[in-house]
Amino acid sequence: MSDNWLQYVPLDPEFRPTELAAETALALFSRFVPNADEVVFSFKQEIEFFHPGANWAGVTCSVCGTNVEPWWANKMDDFAADRQFDLFVVTACCQSSVSLNDLGYVWPAAFGRFVLEAMNPNTLGLSVAQESQVEDALGCKLRAIWVHI
Repeated sequence: MSDNWLQYVPLDPEFRPTELAAETALALFSRFVPNADEVVFSFKQEIEFFHPGANWAGVTCSVCGTNVEPWWANKMDDFAADRQFDLFVVTACCQSSVSLNDLGYVWPAAFGRFVLEAMNPNTLGLSVAQESQVEDALGCKLRAIWVHI
């Protein structure tokens, strides 16, 4: 059997909401996905990579659109070896300075220190208004990531 998660990660990889803000967002999110198996949040000590799992379909340069997956894989090895790694890199394709967080992930992915997630949410996603309410509760803009395992 496979599972799906709807994750929300702040656009700013360093952002960590207060505990109260996280609890408030969790209560909202839980109301918006009442049939989910589980709804939780977690704080990470270091920046982590949140990816779409089996939904992975590649990554492109956000400046020139070139497929950068082989180059990106090497950068991810560097990131895994040193969690203090600077997310800003120079692309091999067009020599542009970009954040790994802002590359063109075919299925959205993100780097962050906080995640709000629902396991098997049994929905197609939150409405724009619902997502905005969760963002307001947390005090940040979010990226939605659909994970399939």
